[in-house]
Formats: sequence, structure tokens, C-alpha cells
Amino acid sequence: MNRPLLGLGLLLSCLLVAGGFYAWHKAIPYEEVVDRGPSPEAQANPYLAAEHFLRKQGLSVAHVNNLEHLASLPPNGNSLLLLGERSHMSPRRVEQLLAWTKAGGHLLLVAEAIWDDETQASGDLLLDRLQLRQLFSENFDQTALHRKRNKPDLTRLYVDNETDPTFFSFDTDFHLIDPRHLAQFSANSAKASHLMQLHLGQGKVTVITDSELWKTPAIALHDNAWLLWHLTQGTDVTLLSNNDAEDLFSLLLRYFPQALVALAALILLGLWQAAMRQGPVQAPAPRARRQLQEHLNASADFLLRRSGQNSLLQALQRDILRTARRRHPGFEHLDADEQWQALERLTHQPALIISQALGPLPAKRLSSVDFSRQVAYLQTLRNAL
Repeated sequence: MNRPLLGLGLLLSCLLVAGGFYAWHKAIPYEEVVDRGPSPEAQANPYLAAEHFLRKQGLSVAHVNNLEHLASLPPNGNSLLLLGERSHMSPRRVEQLLAWTKAGGHLLLVAEAIWDDETQASGDLLLDRLQLRQLFSENFDQTALHRKRNKPDLTRLYVDNETDPTFFSFDTDFHLIDPRHLAQFSANSAKASHLMQLHLGQGKVTVITDSELWKTPAIALHDNAWLLWHLTQGTDVTLLSNNDAEDLFSLLLRYFPQALVALAALILLGLWQAAMRQGPVQAPAPRARRQLQEHLNASADFLLRRSGQNSLLQALQRDILRTARRRHPGFEHLDADEQWQALERLTHQPALIISQALGPLPAKRLSSVDFSRQVAYLQTLRNAL
């Protein structure tokens, strides 16, 4: 082996070892936390932190998207939290929820609509049945901007055997009122009430103005988390945050509108193809042959085949009765015999022809001769009027 190359290799190896030792000696290890934002689970469920908090307090928590399992949910020892939008809730579902609560359940809901004095309703069926009302607070317009720039007006609740109140960050733009004074207790800010609880049968209902204080990250502020535990303690919790689950068509319309348009076009093309004539198209008849008599005969033949004899005869009968009402005021209030007598005076036709023309039509199909005779009777009466 060439000695100069061997020496050069040894020198480079020594330099690499020395450089590595120096770098290892001078390097300082450190940890870096990279915030990648909320997880997909947290993005899909804004109450995920609230659920974890309740589970840490020893409560059993279930998250559902509809009320189909309400029939299997026992009322006693259960709290049902309606935190989702429910503008499409049916009256039947409202009755089911109230019956479940009266049997011993705890129902917590968010007031969704503002009371309208003109209609004496808010549109929130569940809130109206509880006879509670939600209004805008008195200082909604005047201090909305001021509150955003200054310290928020917190809601206070005094608990038994406690001298200091607890504080919650309800939206103070809204105000609950209890016109019948049914609420057992309430939580209030400076000029508004944001939480009311009342007994209903063997159960109880808690109404709040908004549930933003229990979403991430607001649940970590003030005593927001404590309030959620205080209202549900000692029960199993079922949290419903999406009561208006979209069906398959709505989801397809939202995420795949182009696919739906293509499918509709494909269906239209298929129908068009199926409706195409097979074979050559018959040439239209010359215009010189199209006389009025031919049109009348074709129209009559079409109506006879399409609607049957009785429909044509009934049309003539209705035309006669309509003309008789114009000629004889109060005709429609007479019974059948009196109407026939009136027609006998108006048309000077014998009673036999009138009874034959306006009598009940047979269920069976008439022969051509009988059908022509019946039409003749009717036309005679109509022409006489």
C-alpha cells in the first residue's frame, strides 16, 4: 500500500474523531414542544375537554348525536345535556323529553330563541313549554362594545354553606326571566339572569342562556368547570351536542355536489335514451286533411279511451246543473225531485227525459246505442236551457 495515502487516511480519521469529540462536548441537549393545534377529535367535539373533566370527577359520560336512545335511558340517576341546536325538534320529541324529566331525570338545555311579545312565543318549543323566556339584556346595545374592551361582567352563584360566590363567564347579552316564579334558584350577573333551575314532576330542568363557557378553552376559566360538575354530580351524564344530524343526501350535497350533478345528468340521459322511439318516425298527415270535424272526433275518441264514458256523461250533467243554477236562483239548495221539477219548468221537457239524463250512471259500460241515447238526452236538456 502507498504509505503517503495511508498517512493521509490516518490523519483524516484523527481529525474526524477529534471534531466529533469536540462537538459532543460542546453540544447542549434541549427539548422543544411543537404545538400542532387541536386534534381532529377535539375539532369535531368542542365539549371534549368538558367530557374529560367530568370523567376525572368519577362521572360516567356518554356523547350522542341524536335522541333515538332516549327510550332506553332510565330517568333516575341520569342527566341529559342538550347543548346542540334543536330548532327542528318536533312537538312529539318535546313531549318525550318532558315525560322523561317528570319521571325523575335531569334535563339541562340552552335557551335558543328570543321571546316575542306579539306572538306570545319564542319558537323554542321546549323553552315555551317550561314557561321561561329569554330576552336581550337591558344593556345589550349600550355596553356591548364596552364589555369587549374591559373586564367581563361575570355571573355569580352563591352555594349553601359558602360565604364566597362562584363566578362563571356566561354571555351577558341574554337574560332569562321566570314570569310564574317557578325557578328554585338562579345565577345572575349584574343586570341579567343566565341560569335557572326548576322542578318538573319528580325531576328537574336547568336552563342556561349559552353553553360557550363549557367549550374549549373557556371551560378552564373562572369556575366554569365546577358549575358543570355541580349541576351533574351524582348522575350519569349523556351529552347531546348535535341534535340535527345530517342525512346522507345532505352530506353528499355539502361535500360532493359535482358527483350529484353528474349522477343527475346520467339519470336524465338514461331516461332520454329509454324514451327514444324505435323505428322510423311516421310522417305527419297533410294539412289539407285536418278538418275541424276530424279534430273533434279525435278529441272525443281520446277522452273516451282515457277517461271512460262516465266522465264524459258527468261533464255534461255538471254543465246542465251549472246552467240551471244561473237560470234558477237557489237551485243548488233544492233536493233532487225539486231540481227535476224546476228543470221541467225551465226546459219544457218531460220528467222521463230529465230523470234519464240526470239519474245515477250505471257502473257497467254502456253499449254504443245506450251511450248515444244518454248523450242525446243530455244535449236536449242543455240546448233547452
